Amino acid sequence: MGKSERSSRKRSPPIRSGETVDYKNISLLCGFISKRGKILSKRMNRLTSKQQRLMTIAVKRARILALLPFVNNES
Repeated sequence: MGKSERSSRKRSPPIRSGETVDYKNISLLCGFISKRGKILSKRMNRLTSKQQRLMTIAVKRARILALLPFVNNES
């Protein structure tokens, strides 16, 4: 997939400036988890390395506190 084939439109950032990555913000964290319950990669999320680390820690904390499931077996 060359540069000419890629979409040239500018995408909005997945984490807005006012939002904080926190384990209590479940609606934000659900956007970074697959349907199976896995944490999506940095490339798929379009996050920086620092944002990915913060998001991963927040997801793991939410799972420990039972705010998010470890595995989603509904499919």
